[in-house]
Amino acid sequence: MTTRTDTPTARTARASHPLGARTWAAVILVGLVGQLAWVIENMYLNVFVYDTISTDPAVLAVMVAASAVAATVATLVVGAWSDRLGRRRELIAAGYVAWGAVTAAFGLVGAPDAAAEAAPAVIAAVVAIVALDCIMSFIGSGANDAAFAAWVTDSTVPANRGRVDGWLATMPLVAMLIVFGLLDPMTQAGQWPAFFAIVGGATAATGAAAWFLVRDRGVAPRPSGVWRSVVDGLRPSTVRREPALFITLAIWCVIGVSSQVFIPFVLIYLRYSLQLDDSAIVLGVVLILASALSVVGGRIMDRVGKEHYLLPAVAVFAVGLVAMSFARDFTWVVVAATLMMAGMMSSIAAVSAMTRDCTPADRAGGVQGARMIMAVMLPMVIGPAIGAAIISGTAHTYVELGREQPVPGPEIFPVAAAVLLAVPVLAVLRRRMLRRSGSGTSAPLPPAPEDAG
Repeated sequence: MTTRTDTPTARTARASHPLGARTWAAVILVGLVGQLAWVIENMYLNVFVYDTISTDPAVLAVMVAASAVAATVATLVVGAWSDRLGRRRELIAAGYVAWGAVTAAFGLVGAPDAAAEAAPAVIAAVVAIVALDCIMSFIGSGANDAAFAAWVTDSTVPANRGRVDGWLATMPLVAMLIVFGLLDPMTQAGQWPAFFAIVGGATAATGAAAWFLVRDRGVAPRPSGVWRSVVDGLRPSTVRREPALFITLAIWCVIGVSSQVFIPFVLIYLRYSLQLDDSAIVLGVVLILASALSVVGGRIMDRVGKEHYLLPAVAVFAVGLVAMSFARDFTWVVVAATLMMAGMMSSIAAVSAMTRDCTPADRAGGVQGARMIMAVMLPMVIGPAIGAAIISGTAHTYVELGREQPVPGPEIFPVAAAVLLAVPVLAVLRRRMLRRSGSGTSAPLPPAPEDAG
C-alpha cells in the first residue's frame, strides 16, 4: 500500500481535482441505500411498533434511545478500527450485507394479536423489537456512520464538500420518497414481512456492489490500537486540542436534538392527528421540493462558504417548524414542511461539511465516534424524550374502534424551533476559536487515479 504525502503542491492539485464517476456512483448508491435502511429504523419501525405492539410514546422513546447507544458504540469501535487498518472498503461491503440480513429479520418478529394483548405478551414483543433494533443499529452504524462516512472524508476536499454533503443531505429525503411512494402501501395493508424483506435485500445487494465501487484512498494505518484510539478520541485533552471540531459537533448536536423532537412522531402526526387522507402525496411533494433545494444549496454553500451558509439554513429550518405548528390543510402543510425539511437538510449538510474540514487527515474514522455521540446518540436520546413528554403533557387523542389513543400534537414543532436558538451562540463561539487557532481544515488525500474510470 502506498502512502501519499501531503505537500502544498498536492493540496493545490486536490482542490481542483473533480470527483470521478466511480466516487460519485459510490457516494450516491451507498449513501442512498444506507439512508433507505435508516428510514426504516428511524421512522417506519416506530409506525410498526405503534400499529402492532404499543401506542405508548415512551416505548418509542426507549427504542430510539437504545438504538442510538448501540449505534454510537459501533461507530466508535469500527471507526477506530478502520483507521487502524487504513481501509474502509471491506467494512462497508460486509457491513451492508449483514445490515440487510438483520433488516429483513424484522419481518419475523411477531406482534401480539388482539387476543394476546396482556402485559407479558406486549413486553416480550417490545423487548424483542428493541433488541433487534440495537443489533441492526450496531451493524448499520459500523458500515455507514463509521466506515462510509470516513471514506467520504478521505475522498473529498474542502472545495467540493458542500456539493457532496448537499447530495448526501438529500439522501434521507429521497429514501423517504422511495419508501412512501413504492412501499408505504404495503405498510398500510399490514404486509410488514415483505416490506422489511425488500429493504433488507436492497441493502445487502448494495453491500455487494460496494465491493466493486469503493476504492480505499491509501490512508496510512494508525499505529495505535483500536481501544486506545477510542479512548484518546474522547479525552478532555483532545477536546482542548481541537476546539473548533468539537464546537462544530456541538452545533450538530443542537440541530439533531431539534430534529429528533419531531422526526420520530411526524408520520404518526400526519396520519392520526391531522388525518390527512393524502399524506403520502404530501410527503412526496415535500421530499421532492426539499431535495431539490438541498442540492442547489450545496452548490451555493461551496460558493459563499459553509460558515456563512449555516445560520440562514438554520433560520429557514426554524421558520418551517413554526409554520408547521399552524398548518392544517394540504397546501399549507406542503409549504411549511418543505421549508422545515429543506432547512433541516441544508443545516445538516453545512455542519457536516464543516466537521469534515476540521477532521485530522489521519483520524477520519476515529472522529466518526465523536460525531456519532454528538450528532446522533445525544439527539436521539434527548429529542424523542422531549417529544414524548410534550405528547404526554398535551394529551391529544383520537378514537379508533371505541378506544382512545394518544397522538402527537402541533406543540412538538415550536419546541423543536426553540432548541435551535442555541445554534447562533455556538456559531459565534466557533468563529472565535478558529481565529485563535487558525484554520481548522484537514488535509485529506486526493482521489485515486483509477477513480475516473
